[in-house]
Amino acid sequence: MIIQEVLAQLENAVNPIVKILQRGDQFKVIAMGFKKGMVLKEHQTPIPAKLVVIDGSVLYRQGEGSVTLNRFDEQEIPVAVIHSVEALENSICILIQG
Repeated sequence: MIIQEVLAQLENAVNPIVKILQRGDQFKVIAMGFKKGMVLKEHQTPIPAKLVVIDGSVLYRQGEGSVTLNRFDEQEIPVAVIHSVEALENSICILIQG
């Protein structure tokens, strides 16, 4: 019930809620919850990753470019590239690393 926990914690949150759904030797699956306007600030990933929007809409920024991701859209996230995510509306995303 990890996604339900994310949704419950999101009600009073001021920052995105991030919880691990599944972890293995060479992968990690993470649930992320955002309220409209919340930002996952600029960061990099040391391993290949994919962001999947389960509900809502987010703005994925990478370098000088950006792309709006809506429900069921996905975005490859390259290794060692600075990127950020901003919620355009209340959103739930899954991040797959590895």
